[in-house]
Amino acid sequence: VTSPCKILKCNSEFWAATSGSHHLGTEEAPEFCTALRAYAHCTRRTARTCRGDLAYHSAVHGIEDLMEQHNCSKDGPTSQPRLRTLPPGDSQERSDSPEICHYEKSFHKHSAAPNYTHCGLFGDPHLRTFTDTFQTCKVQGAWPLIDNNYLNVQVTNTPVLPGSAATATSKLTIIFKSFQECVDQKVYQAEMDELPAAFADGSKNGGDKHGANSLKITEKVSGQHIEIQAKYIGTTIVVRQVGRYLTFAVRMPEEVVNAVEDRDSQGLYLCLRGCPLNQQIDFQTIRSAQATEGRARRKGPSLPAPPEAFTYETATAKCREKLPVEDLYFQSCVFDLLTTGDVNFMLAAYYAFEDVKMLHSNKDKLHLYERTRDLAPGSAAPSGPPPALWVVLLCLSQCWLCLL
Repeated sequence: VTSPCKILKCNSEFWAATSGSHHLGTEEAPEFCTALRAYAHCTRRTARTCRGDLAYHSAVHGIEDLMEQHNCSKDGPTSQPRLRTLPPGDSQERSDSPEICHYEKSFHKHSAAPNYTHCGLFGDPHLRTFTDTFQTCKVQGAWPLIDNNYLNVQVTNTPVLPGSAATATSKLTIIFKSFQECVDQKVYQAEMDELPAAFADGSKNGGDKHGANSLKITEKVSGQHIEIQAKYIGTTIVVRQVGRYLTFAVRMPEEVVNAVEDRDSQGLYLCLRGCPLNQQIDFQTIRSAQATEGRARRKGPSLPAPPEAFTYETATAKCREKLPVEDLYFQSCVFDLLTTGDVNFMLAAYYAFEDVKMLHSNKDKLHLYERTRDLAPGSAAPSGPPPALWVVLLCLSQCWLCLL
């Protein structure tokens, strides 16, 4: 499933045409205005399919602001000349950012180092929350991963195959909110086959404020792996494209995680609260059904074959190539190979665990073994003795009746 909204293409064309434009002299302003008009024309062409798209609306407002700042007319040529690039060694980075734009220096000068937490989303899709619970969820459509005072993250999950129950992340939008003298509001958006190395406005840092360098994007592998450092909130985000789908991982201080106006009335926030109960998948039940289906298929040809001929045994062997420890990342790999038949989901689980090793602050909690299936929000855990104790009590009561 590909998005008909082509705002990322408009953004990249404008960025290519205006690379180094913040160094342009007044004599080149007409060329910058020409590129801006071409940018505006591109956004108008995709307007109908971009309704509700955050990156699109951010681009439209950004164009209006730039036109006003540079006194550009809306009428005129719209061809995109290639403007000069940055001189060697020049960049937007500033090394003299104010102290408030470095989280550890500003927030924790006289206290212990912050406690960092991790959240990740990968595969079909599997969620590891900030509290180290692990769930496999449906969550088809758009869902918020993070929603606090500093940034919002939203993912869109689409079916892997038409009519399939298996979904994966096809689109990701991250909004960094404007923060004091550190950064302007910035929007990052990625989708299948488009993993930009810049924000939606074409910049690679926090904008024109004095501490702009406290937010920056680094491209690790072209089209496959980017990293966003937000030093002003002590946060690192890793976005990858594995096969056709996206993975997300973040390292964030607990103080930032919990920075919300009213946590009790806050809406759903998957990295903090997990998936709703009705969106969670009982992994063991699914695996039992797959085993039963596998036995039925061996007895006769009546059931359709999966996209690839992965049995539980072959999926297990394949996943063990990259994930030798049989933890939940390994189990997720097996689950995804059985439900999708796409070997790229093995790599998604592998890279998700690699990101955990890099981002998680507690090395004793890298591996998880017990899958979490939480109760519905607001409900309490069932009270009274555990089921095993009830069995013992029932047996004792029967024996007591026999004695009577």
